[in-house]
Amino acid sequence: MQRILVTGASRGLGLEFVRQFVQRGARVFAACRKPGQATDLTRLALAHPGRVTVLPVDLARPASITELGNELRLVTDSLDLLVNNAGVLVSGERFGSLEAKHLADTFATNVIGPVLMAQAMAPLLAAGQAPKVLNLSSILGSIARCEEFGTPSYSISKAALNMAMRQLSHELGPQGITAFVIHPGWVKTDMGGSGAQITVQQSVTGMLAVVDGAGPDFAGRFLSWDGKEIPW
Repeated sequence: MQRILVTGASRGLGLEFVRQFVQRGARVFAACRKPGQATDLTRLALAHPGRVTVLPVDLARPASITELGNELRLVTDSLDLLVNNAGVLVSGERFGSLEAKHLADTFATNVIGPVLMAQAMAPLLAAGQAPKVLNLSSILGSIARCEEFGTPSYSISKAALNMAMRQLSHELGPQGITAFVIHPGWVKTDMGGSGAQITVQQSVTGMLAVVDGAGPDFAGRFLSWDGKEIPW
């Protein structure tokens, strides 16, 4: 049975990841900031006792990541997949009124959190079967594709996440762990909005097809949800 940790699991893509992993027969550790308010995730866990465990984590707090790692080691001796899904986007940013706090808070959740999460879970992943670290990035983090000023905190953080995971791929690869980044597409979520192009089901199904086919040669790559390469 595959053992999987998903962050940002209370809604949107994270919740859909949990749903599809459960359908595949996996054991899922679903982490989110406020489990007490994660109604849909709680229902899913109750419907699959022993298969879905809901755990608290706040990626902006390094101590919370450490606590999650300690708790996981009490209930499992390995992980096969880490899905770094949690992220934040500040809407309505305009040049001339950018706030340092927005930049710092976004960087803490979108970059520092996933890096520390990968570091904390590396020992469990190293004991897993063909372990992988899937990091949800964005095409907005592609420097080559940047053609306008927009969503600066989010875009800058995703570009930094891409470099972080490119670096981590060199460290994790020798441990047998394949780390790479995926752009989930423009998805109809709270973040993506109703005008987005694809559903969460389509996005997650596509991303899992990429994950299923990912071997060691995928380390450090930047891919779209449909498997296409994205320029850095």
